Amino acid sequence: MKDIKAFGELVIGNLEKVMVGKHNTVEMVVIGLLCQGHVLIEDVPGVGKTVLARTLARSLDCTFSRIQFTPDMLPSDVTGVSIYDQSTKKFEFRPGPIMGQIVLADEINRATPKTQAALLEAMEEHQVTVDGVTHLLERPFMVMATQNPIEYEGTFPLPEAQLDRFLLRVRLGYPSIQDEVRILEEQQLQHPLETLAAVVETKEILDAADAIRKIFVSPQVKRYIVDLTRRTRESDDVYLGASPRGSLGLFRSAQARAALQGREYVLPDDVKAMAVPVLGHRIIVSPAARLRDLSADRIVEEIVRGQPSPGGDYSSGNRPNVKKEAK
Repeated sequence: MKDIKAFGELVIGNLEKVMVGKHNTVEMVVIGLLCQGHVLIEDVPGVGKTVLARTLARSLDCTFSRIQFTPDMLPSDVTGVSIYDQSTKKFEFRPGPIMGQIVLADEINRATPKTQAALLEAMEEHQVTVDGVTHLLERPFMVMATQNPIEYEGTFPLPEAQLDRFLLRVRLGYPSIQDEVRILEEQQLQHPLETLAAVVETKEILDAADAIRKIFVSPQVKRYIVDLTRRTRESDDVYLGASPRGSLGLFRSAQARAALQGREYVLPDDVKAMAVPVLGHRIIVSPAARLRDLSADRIVEEIVRGQPSPGGDYSSGNRPNVKKEAK
């Protein structure tokens, strides 16, 4: 796990050359990369949503494409289209921007539902079908989508089925005074993104993504993950709880976090740290809870606080009890 920890420190360090004071959010994005999942970046304008996606793409030796979503965009503008070539008298497929490895879906909620749905097959199955022909997407493949949660004019909220395809939802928030002063200083002459170089190769990403699947998760922690997810379905404040895909996302992201910490096994603290980013966007708050100004994230936080951590040995059995080591 030392290799994955070193991999994470290298990528996170490179991202923080541009993203000032956002260590937790940057770490979440790297976890999404390791899990080969998709990340929804939701926040107000101007805090660096697009810059974060571009910075990740620059840090990796991967192809990058950007889709600026607008209401008049068609599904073929995303997936690609077959064009008749008169010289060969055959239809030739012209790939759309979704065929990149790191794809920035900017302002995804400005596209119509039909165009948003064009992303579903690519995000879930890592392939695109045009005119009955299936085109596989190259690994790694990751969609980083941005949306503004404040402005609703001319937007189409993402349906629950598509939100469920995103492994994580992260927010950036406003920087502190010191961080904002540092941003001004670092961008006085040029943007640090302009000189950013790739620090890892594609093979390293794929090797790390395969390695995190081998992180040990004890039966107690697996049950803890399922209990948290099931409580979102049983809560009176929730109209619709998280699906089994949420449990799997919590399982996989906890493995990635443990690996970034240099551990070969998952602790309940890994699950707790990932609960809100993984489950917060997968539940629908009940009307009564909305009247009490309860957000989905706050409901998940209360569920985590109310669920006791499991006891026992979290390692594979070859080590002393983790809790005894901590003492």
